[in-house]
Amino acid sequence: MTSVIVSGARTPMGRLQGSLKDFSAADLGGVAIKAALERAGVSPEQVQYVIMGQVLQAGAGQNPARPAAVKAGIPLTVPAITINKVCLSGVDAIALADQLIRAGEFDIVVAGGQESMTNAPHLLPKSRAGYKYGSIEVLDSMAWDGLTDSFEHIAMGESTEKFAGQAGLSRADQDAFSARSHQRAAAAAKNGVFDAEIAAVEIPQRKGDPIVFSADEGIRPDTTTESLAKLRPAFDKAGTITAGSSSQISDGAAAVVVMSKAKAEELGLTWIAEIGAHGNVAGPDNSLLPQPANAIQHALGKEGLTVADLDLIEINEAFAAVGVHSARALGLSEDEIDAKVNVNGGAIALGHPIGMSGARIALHLALELQRRGGGVGAAALCGGGGQGDALIVRVPKA
Repeated sequence: MTSVIVSGARTPMGRLQGSLKDFSAADLGGVAIKAALERAGVSPEQVQYVIMGQVLQAGAGQNPARPAAVKAGIPLTVPAITINKVCLSGVDAIALADQLIRAGEFDIVVAGGQESMTNAPHLLPKSRAGYKYGSIEVLDSMAWDGLTDSFEHIAMGESTEKFAGQAGLSRADQDAFSARSHQRAAAAAKNGVFDAEIAAVEIPQRKGDPIVFSADEGIRPDTTTESLAKLRPAFDKAGTITAGSSSQISDGAAAVVVMSKAKAEELGLTWIAEIGAHGNVAGPDNSLLPQPANAIQHALGKEGLTVADLDLIEINEAFAAVGVHSARALGLSEDEIDAKVNVNGGAIALGHPIGMSGARIALHLALELQRRGGGVGAAALCGGGGQGDALIVRVPKA
């Protein structure tokens, strides 16, 4: 049995404390799910299961996928589950939807990811037992639950800096990759490439009509390798990773409608792409750098394909170091990287709401393949703790 992505939608991505600061992750998920259903021509009552990734769940309430579904109009009789595989959550939600459909459990599943990094609360450990004397430590749940390595208890940037040094990744290569992300994302936004995936968010105002938020906030069109070269290293004085070569802390949500191909045909629906093999890898250490490449190779092996069979590749830009290293680990030449990898920019320019990003890149890859007349692509991410996931998507050529 084959599963297909019938439709999808995402919110624009808001910067930390930006335009989406007053929206919860479930609010944003509701916007994305509702738009995805409308674009599919599927009623909320037809949905059988909902899977949404969300990493930062402290203070978000019980099972935030469920209120997101209900906010989209999906009945209370439809089950929902929230999953957390750090940055892999959104793409893993789509893979799980595919598995459930191929297992014969469901025919119509909504899958995606949502995150409000802005609204992640601060935590007061040990407060339940009480404090008798001395200072009290407050933890930032965004940093601790989302951006801190669970083995070494250091920031993901610090960990990646260590492995980037061991891999010999240059500052110049990372800056060039980052500048390209902004320049390509700016060109794509200007040319309306993202219009097919973005669902505008209405922001209520105290007086008058709501503001319609419809464009990603993080893109800086004037970013160049020269401007990035002026930034100080962020994690090590002698390091190569800067704020400019790291993904942005962001808010947003993305969702897709996944169906069995047979059900889509029965309903007379067209689809964007077929879902192929999944790649799931981990280790041998907690480095992020090779994980997208390893996951892509794992998925390709299941289908008897090679990297040469891929027309486009999306590698989540957690850090430029990850994109550069994994693209090269796939054996791609610099010209092939330029032609195939992140052709419309990535998380360095657009933002990285950590529970959302996997769903965003899978949706964008499918739509870009469709826009180009078809082909085969791979969407891949690294995840905290040294894991990687990939998804093969296929758009038949006309």
